[in-house]
Amino acid sequence: MTKPAYRSLAKYYDQLFGFGQPSSEGMRRHVLGKILPRIGSACDLACGTGRTALALAGAGLRVYGLDLSPAMCAVARKKALRARLPVRVIQANMRSFRLPEPVDLVTCEFDAINHVPKKSDLGRVTRAVARALRPGGYFYFDVNNRLSFEKTWPLTWFVEKPGVVFVARGGSDPRHDRAWADIELFIRDGRLWRRFRERVEEVCWTPAEVRGFLRQAGFDRVRAWDVKPFFPDDPLIRPGHRTIYLARRFEPSR
Repeated sequence: MTKPAYRSLAKYYDQLFGFGQPSSEGMRRHVLGKILPRIGSACDLACGTGRTALALAGAGLRVYGLDLSPAMCAVARKKALRARLPVRVIQANMRSFRLPEPVDLVTCEFDAINHVPKKSDLGRVTRAVARALRPGGYFYFDVNNRLSFEKTWPLTWFVEKPGVVFVARGGSDPRHDRAWADIELFIRDGRLWRRFRERVEEVCWTPAEVRGFLRQAGFDRVRAWDVKPFFPDDPLIRPGHRTIYLARRFEPSR
């Protein structure tokens, strides 16, 4: 059967993809290490199962976790309750979300921003993030680049864990900066296996386009890092495939 993206994956996401968590945490510490001690609140966009939101809350921050998928939100809420951490999970779209209060930091990891339907949607995301941040607040995120679309997405790959098998067959359209993966998820049900199908799609931007959307939204400082040094042993991440950005919302002079 076919379901919307991440509806079936939500329950098994950490089990299937937890191997990249240490590298992601190291990357976050490297970029945000000097910033985190100075802030008190954050929002994690496309929070998924809540791994980053819980890590930020564990560091003493007041945290919002936001995701479009009801299934992902349900998993994140259960984990926050179990950990007794102050994470408020909100089901919302990163292109149009609003928070109850402005925050000091917005994060969006694991190339989640690439999942927006259109290239122009990046402008909607950056404007929504700017609205959610206090002046001088930071936006930390990563994106897949064109090299990833051309070299990695057309591959077929799989992950097998006890009771679940994940298979992805991808493709890309470089002319329109689009890529996709048709996913089959096999879940053990007693002696039988149940199969679920989902599709994940992404769009990408050049570094100039990313910086342009950030400037238009009111971010005045933008820094960038290549992701590969943080994932040295991952063959699917190569130099130039993914970039981390840290942007600061403009803060008027006092």
